Amino acid sequence: MPIYDADHLSEFPEAAFADVLSGNADFVRTFSDSGLSGRAAKGLAVITCMDSRIAPLNLLGMQAGDVKIIRNAGARVTDDVLRTLILASYLLGVTRVLVMPHTDCRMASASESEIHTQIEAEFGVNTRSFEFRTVDDQESALITDVVRIRSHPLLPKGLVVGGALYDVHTGRIKPYSA
Repeated sequence: MPIYDADHLSEFPEAAFADVLSGNADFVRTFSDSGLSGRAAKGLAVITCMDSRIAPLNLLGMQAGDVKIIRNAGARVTDDVLRTLILASYLLGVTRVLVMPHTDCRMASASESEIHTQIEAEFGVNTRSFEFRTVDDQESALITDVVRIRSHPLLPKGLVVGGALYDVHTGRIKPYSA
């Protein structure tokens, strides 16, 4: 049974998003148009995890408008990440890319099979038609993802790509060579 029936698809669930709407109202009171263009002012794109402990702008000493931030579970370089990097590098001023997974990541704490089994056992949903891209060796996965970007034929030849692991307990990033 769908969460919303067809008659209710156009209704915004205000009660479920009351905190979001209130937070936005507070933000609007002090908002002033920054005049930012949408281009990456520092020429940087960061690929990182969706983990809410990661504040990419803060931990890199950047500000709004400086960086294109691409997030997904495990900070993996998927086809969609590559699509986004192609657009960002040609249209949005990106000249360098940092792939930045993190310590204590859920995608590095269990195997693909274990994640599927857990979701099915706890929620009754068979997710085996999806590849979650879990990571059993973060350093190896990071190097693979950096090389994947560096070798993609549609990305600019001069695109600078680096990899670093963010430590959620210390705030430090540790660069890796690929």
